[in-house]
Amino acid sequence: MYFSSWLSQLYRGFSRPIGRTTQPIWVPLSRNLMLGSQRKMPEFSSFVARTNTCGELRPSHLGQEVTLCGWIQYRRQNIFLVLRDCHGLVQVVIPQDESAASVKKVLCEAPLESVVRISGTVISRPPGQENPKMPTGAIEIKVKTAELLNSCRKLPFEIKDFVKKTEALRLQYRYLDLRSAQMQHNLRLRSQMVMRMREYLCNLHGFVDVETPTLFKRTPGGAKEFLVPSREPGKFYSLPQSPQQFKQLLMIGGLDRYFQVARCYRDEGSRPDRQPEFTQIDIEMSFVDQTGIQSLTEGLLQYAWPGDRDPVVTPFPSMPFAEALATYGTDKPDTRFGMKITDISDVFRNTKSEFLQDSLSKPQGTVKAICVREGAKYLKRKDIKSIRKCATDHFNQEVLPVFLKANSNWNAPVAKFIEEEHGLELTRMMELQEDDVLLLTAGEHAKACSLLGKLRLECADLLEGRGVVLRDPTQFSFLWVVDFPLFFPKEDNPKELESAHHPFTAPHPSDGHLIYTEPEKVRSQHYDLVLNGHEIGGGSIRIHDAELQRYILSTVLKG
Repeated sequence: MYFSSWLSQLYRGFSRPIGRTTQPIWVPLSRNLMLGSQRKMPEFSSFVARTNTCGELRPSHLGQEVTLCGWIQYRRQNIFLVLRDCHGLVQVVIPQDESAASVKKVLCEAPLESVVRISGTVISRPPGQENPKMPTGAIEIKVKTAELLNSCRKLPFEIKDFVKKTEALRLQYRYLDLRSAQMQHNLRLRSQMVMRMREYLCNLHGFVDVETPTLFKRTPGGAKEFLVPSREPGKFYSLPQSPQQFKQLLMIGGLDRYFQVARCYRDEGSRPDRQPEFTQIDIEMSFVDQTGIQSLTEGLLQYAWPGDRDPVVTPFPSMPFAEALATYGTDKPDTRFGMKITDISDVFRNTKSEFLQDSLSKPQGTVKAICVREGAKYLKRKDIKSIRKCATDHFNQEVLPVFLKANSNWNAPVAKFIEEEHGLELTRMMELQEDDVLLLTAGEHAKACSLLGKLRLECADLLEGRGVVLRDPTQFSFLWVVDFPLFFPKEDNPKELESAHHPFTAPHPSDGHLIYTEPEKVRSQHYDLVLNGHEIGGGSIRIHDAELQRYILSTVLKG
């Protein structure tokens, strides 16, 4: 079992702005930290030259002498400044009397984003000047001493969350972008969740954290691997795609329960949800079945989930691969919105359209459609043209847009193929309304579903770009996709089979006998965990029968 690049999906929901506030949202770091069975407050000011952080001071600290270190974020009229560190903000009163001229000089002449250390007394803000949006908004610091630790030159952008920066500029100056409240929150969130996962696996369920080698030999199959030259000419190491062989050795060696926060490397270029170098929570267990590993995974996520979010509800729903493909056109469906694929083949069994009739006469031939609710209001002519071009370019398939106007007449390029009774039957079957748009395609089942699955997401993007809310960005919709085929036909020779995942995946218990007669119908014990349309984890039960393994490798996969 592994979780790959899954935190990036969580960040998308956790990182959404709340309302229109431009103030950073500082989350107390101690809330989710737990060691053993006792909750402990972390000591953020131990071993350093400060007494407190900028974000922790409250009215309970009134009268205390404190030393703070941080960056100058704001300065107003050389009377006040706001000091920032990674824990929050605090207002500092710049002394105006002659005896403190040197302190005033340091704090007034230092450029914004300079690093200073100040010492002073915690006092109450004057009545009416409190800032309820700021956790430290009831107090301020009356400065006695100040030291400039590092002066700042003019920066390419301001370190304020409401200041818009391009992605390219943020990446160019990523060391500055790391100062933002959102980046600080993301990194600490990741740290907290990984620590909770370690606690769940090690302390509660007896797993052993084992670090495996990074330099290894090439692993056959899978993605292309990065090579590392050795001192011996012509000899190379490979960076592992995942610790597959190592964890199998650990199971054989009797370790029983292993996990690792593993670095993985795949020379396949950047993908939207994964980089060439990424981290996965890698898990292996002995003497377990599919239900057990799924329950462990659900408990792991539930235990590590941030406390300021709605709790994870378990068990997660489950969907067979065949249903996911037929309903959503993909094995990683986003179930937060509808627009499901519908089989409308029966409507056109007696159609006069040669195009539709030809498709239906072929093996696995079908006619399918999705309904874009109120699509006529939001989809423009150029959008329809783009949708049809996408179908042709990527799937070599035709997609037919059908519009239903107020007078109940069909108006689209396919109108001449759809007789009145067909239109009425489609309206009844798909519950069409006046402004809906139907996207219809015909062809082989899997290809038609895959096409409409892609168009479903493209249409969702188009509608949301025009203000329609389809996918709640704060919702986390988990789904197990199960019962994958054990084998797929080879693309270059459909009469031969290849492993759908890897040749060591065990067949479904009820399909074992089909291996010897109809291997193409065998389901596997592979399972994927999907979150909001992204695969964030997956794994499989492995074959333990040596004879069965030999038969699959020597007979099924070699034809």
